[in-house]
Amino acid sequence: MEKFEKLTAIAAPMPLINIDTDMIIPKQFLKTIKRSGLGVSAFHEMRYDLNGDENPDFVLNNDAYRDANILIAGDNFGCGSSREHAPWALLDYGIRCVISTSFADIFFNNCFKNGILPVIVKEEQLTLLMKDAEKGSNARMVVDLENQQIETSDGEIVQFNVDPHSKHCLINGLDDISLTMEKSTSIDDFETKMAKVKPWV
Repeated sequence: MEKFEKLTAIAAPMPLINIDTDMIIPKQFLKTIKRSGLGVSAFHEMRYDLNGDENPDFVLNNDAYRDANILIAGDNFGCGSSREHAPWALLDYGIRCVISTSFADIFFNNCFKNGILPVIVKEEQLTLLMKDAEKGSNARMVVDLENQQIETSDGEIVQFNVDPHSKHCLINGLDDISLTMEKSTSIDDFETKMAKVKPWV
């Protein structure tokens, strides 16, 4: 998993509330277990019309936001059915950070496991960040995980909280398997000991 330390990037404003996992990646794209290739289908129903052409009114189809790596979203982002394909699709598109006032629990935790930083801010802070994002590609935000702060293009600072364990995993690029492998020496020692104590196992 790619490390997340400090991200300087374009932020796309997406002020809709209750953006659910089916809006992020519709069910017809869940047939794969590959983490790559889903980005083109992210936000499919908002991003494309019935003919498969881009919807010019959708924010990520705006030239200023095509390379956005940060989403500033409305309340309750990632609600709906549980699907790990949702963070996979965001990450494959290029989104490394989603900022909102609240997230669905399962989606929130899945983000950390897949290298995306979900940031919870207060409503007035979200309003500030949304306005900054609306400036377009010239307004880049800095998301500093180590210091747990977001800096707007005008230099205003928004502090945020993050669970220490989740922070450790993101900064060091550790998914569940990598986290387990940090204990490989202890695991090997235990298996060697058990082989002597219970050789029939």
